[in-house]
Amino acid sequence: MRNKEFIFKIAVLGSAGVGKTSLINRYVDRMFKEDYKPTLGASIIAKDVEMTSIDTKYIVRLVLWDLAGQEKYENVRPMYFQGCIGAILVYDVTRTSSFKEIKEKWLRDFQQFALQNSAYILIGNKIDLNDLRKVSNKEGFELANNIKACSFIETSAKTGENVNDCFIVLVKEILKRLGENI
Repeated sequence: MRNKEFIFKIAVLGSAGVGKTSLINRYVDRMFKEDYKPTLGASIIAKDVEMTSIDTKYIVRLVLWDLAGQEKYENVRPMYFQGCIGAILVYDVTRTSSFKEIKEKWLRDFQQFALQNSAYILIGNKIDLNDLRKVSNKEGFELANNIKACSFIETSAKTGENVNDCFIVLVKEILKRLGENI
């Protein structure tokens, strides 16, 4: 079996308070913090992922760029997108405004400054708050199709539900776009 190594710069995007940092913490450290502290500018976290196909072991270093969602960081955000091959577009299922901003703001900015042929996935976060839900699963699927996301997954950073899946699905899509048979 042969080894192939990659480094993927991934932007984690969405409005302030949708749970971007919590998703990353759940994925990287398998933990959730109740106290919310907004990200200032950008936070960069690396995680190595291994996947295997029939004859190849893929070792992928994910360099996750957790970008601040606040308006005051709007002008510096484009430089963070340079070199990105993927994005995780996150909205909060309890906040319609965060859902609308995916297409109107986050995806538009990402596509303008990221690498050509980059992949992105749409994530509806905070499904543990289902009784407060404002954005239906159906609306999420429709938006994912509309923006040509590689997939749509609903997650809960608090419980960990589907968190690993969203990162793995994105990595597999990027590898496929690079011509790998995974």
